[in-house]
Amino acid sequence: MSSLMDAVRAGRTAEVVSLLDGMTDAERRSCFPELRALRKELRADPWTAEARRAYPALHVAGAACQTGAAGVASWLAATDMRWWQASPGVLIDVLSDRAPGWLADVVHRLAERPLSARVPYELMAGLVRLSGCPVPTTEAYVHGWVEHIGHVWQRGDTLLARLRKDPHLARLTAALFETNDIGSRLAWTAVEGPNSWTEALAQLTVEGILDRRATVDACLARLLRGGPPADHRVFLRMLRALALSRDEEREHTADWLALASDAASVVAAHAQSVLASLALDGELSTRQLAEVSGAVLFRTEKKLVRAQLVLLGKVLTRDASAADELLPAAAQAFGHEDSDVQERALKLVERHVRKVATADVREELASAAGQLIPTLRRRAAQSLGVSPVASAPVPYEEVLPPAPEPVSLGPAPESAVELAEEVGALLMSGGDVAAFERALDGVVRHAYRNRDALVEALEPVVTRRWWDNGDAQYGFRVDDYFTRHHGLVSAADALELLLATLRGNVLTSTLHTAVRRRPGTDDCGQSALARAFEARVWEVAYRIRTEPLPFLLSTPTWDTGLLEPDELVARLDEYRRLGARVSAADFAQALLRVRRGDRAAAEAAAERAALLGTAEGARLAQWLTSVPPAVPVTRRRTSADRVLLESGEVPELQGDLPSEFQSLGRPVSVFRDRRYCNHWSDGMRQHWLALLPEQRELVAVRMLRDIATVAVDDARGAAAILPRLAESGGAAGELVHLSVAYGLGARHPEDRLAAVDALLVLAARGQLDAARLGADLGQLVRRGAVKPSRLVESARTAAATGAHATVWGILRHTLPALLADLATGETPAPARGLADLLSVAAECAERTGAREELPHLTRTADRRGSSRLVTEARRLRSALAEGVAA
Repeated sequence: MSSLMDAVRAGRTAEVVSLLDGMTDAERRSCFPELRALRKELRADPWTAEARRAYPALHVAGAACQTGAAGVASWLAATDMRWWQASPGVLIDVLSDRAPGWLADVVHRLAERPLSARVPYELMAGLVRLSGCPVPTTEAYVHGWVEHIGHVWQRGDTLLARLRKDPHLARLTAALFETNDIGSRLAWTAVEGPNSWTEALAQLTVEGILDRRATVDACLARLLRGGPPADHRVFLRMLRALALSRDEEREHTADWLALASDAASVVAAHAQSVLASLALDGELSTRQLAEVSGAVLFRTEKKLVRAQLVLLGKVLTRDASAADELLPAAAQAFGHEDSDVQERALKLVERHVRKVATADVREELASAAGQLIPTLRRRAAQSLGVSPVASAPVPYEEVLPPAPEPVSLGPAPESAVELAEEVGALLMSGGDVAAFERALDGVVRHAYRNRDALVEALEPVVTRRWWDNGDAQYGFRVDDYFTRHHGLVSAADALELLLATLRGNVLTSTLHTAVRRRPGTDDCGQSALARAFEARVWEVAYRIRTEPLPFLLSTPTWDTGLLEPDELVARLDEYRRLGARVSAADFAQALLRVRRGDRAAAEAAAERAALLGTAEGARLAQWLTSVPPAVPVTRRRTSADRVLLESGEVPELQGDLPSEFQSLGRPVSVFRDRRYCNHWSDGMRQHWLALLPEQRELVAVRMLRDIATVAVDDARGAAAILPRLAESGGAAGELVHLSVAYGLGARHPEDRLAAVDALLVLAARGQLDAARLGADLGQLVRRGAVKPSRLVESARTAAATGAHATVWGILRHTLPALLADLATGETPAPARGLADLLSVAAECAERTGAREELPHLTRTADRRGSSRLVTEARRLRSALAEGVAA
């Protein structure tokens, strides 16, 4: 046994195999406890050279020295040995003397493991060969088979040739169509030729090696099931490669109907083309065509809808008797969101309405015409010879979501154990402002009450943190990590600094140096925000080490960061009673957070603060009675592709605040020397807003450059802060509105949705300046910073919530600038995008009953032709003019 363990520790795999071959089953079993103990030993530090050397030999020995199939499968697929496994050939060799049934049990257990377990396909396939069992068809096995078969470059032959020789081809091919997310792996091979999965499988059905009927059925079933885009592309390509005959297409009519109705766009288009061919050849019943048309015309893809209307027109031209069934189906497009689609559908109905044989169908068409936009509705009444169902006009009422209410912070956890649980959760998820501030205050309170009990409660949280295992694990000291090499770039870092301080992993001299440090020239616009946030954290850490604080003065009352003045006065009074020395950074942050917008409450609290008889009480009283600073003076700077704002100095923040907080009120210039910015954590922006909860413009000016990247540079994530910006306090001025404007033109849908949320919050709070936002959007579109198509999506999303008047109020100030450029031929905006924007504006004007003149609209509407741009301009003009003469 000792010789086996020595060989395993030394990583001599060949010697291990030789020793195992000479052992009986009983001797092997007796070795397993020591092998398990070695595994536990290596797991504590798996990245050392000794562990990497021993793992492959341990992998082999542990598999050979167990008798249970479940235990062996668990050992072979163990996570801790995944990176240094023994080769599949060696494992198959040491297991080859087991009974076939036992081997079959092992391989099926391995195949049931998830893909993330990374069980080698070669190992599973080798065990299948040894056992003679049916091949598994699990996700892990099929993915492994596809990857193994597809590596043509390793063998020099073709994928088609290898598939021909595979003894399990039929079973695995059938499983291929049932396996989730397999398209991405199939797509790694060639698109065409014998090395393409699609053409190879199609050729095998031609040769009779695969059952063609079963393969076609399986391919269609997979497309009907749906899945990720990669699956749609690959299996549709496979279906096309199968080149179905007309008889096969007719046999699967029900599948084509379902695919055209519900499948992904690219798949639905193919199904639609097949159905069109069948319909034009008279092999699709009128009822079937009407049913599928009703489904397709409800889809959002305009290309599919238009193609279906064209098909209906062709069928009606050939068969007049189909009008009674097909025209009501076509009329369902009257309710489509795109007015161009509505007009096409109306033209189709107008062209064939004479073929309608019954009055009931005419009444149905009249009822459907009520869904048309007003101009088309009037046209339908004249051209169809019927009047739409009349309804009493209903005054428009704007529907906005309720303005979000701030959430109060609960008290810090009373139990150190409960606090440790919250801190552990925050380190994993990051948390929001409320969770972070609760945890921060809780650490301070418990460090003051009973430091030892807090350290003991935090033991499970910190025991696996890298800084608690040694100063140089990542090549630098813990002190350097939190200062020069890394900094506090996230809220989790701030908590880690406090925990490391409690554990004694940060030198007192490092804490003292950080507290005394003064900010220099800004490296980037966000440096002032980061330094102000860090100043309080470093000072808290220093005081924990030297003179613990009883609690924090600056813990906010609300999740926005706002602190009620009465609460701050009470905390200062408790500090006075305890004789505690106030932390400068903590007090400065409290001043910046205290509510001054409610002048009556602020002045009443100031009187009580003055009676405290302390320097901090007097300072608070003076702060509360002073007038809050006005919005800083801004200057607009424009470049070729963006618009930015600069801000002037805020004198109030240049007083007796610590220098780290004075930086927040210094001028911001877009022409400063911008060095590398390491503020990459999107989650920090909410904490920066909480620094100045009644001065969001001061925060927005430092975040604007990054927010602009979501539209200009197609970045992702920076606009997530916009709803919090809208919920924050203070004036919503130029900077807030320009930030929202960039968000509405963001590249990624989640950023646009965040901007729409911010827009609705501002509107619900009565803080939205529609004229300012609309003008900003017009300028950004003209400069190419915002693409019209993205703005259209945002506007439609906002309007769909019921905010049609809000959207119209914005677009009425955006469109004139674009239409003016269009009139002079200087617009950089694509006409198609502008047409869509006019369409949204027209819908909002029609719903709200807006009546006014829009500058430059008439010139566009009077242009020759019937392009969509001109059509939508005329629609908007008609909506705005309706009733003006009355």
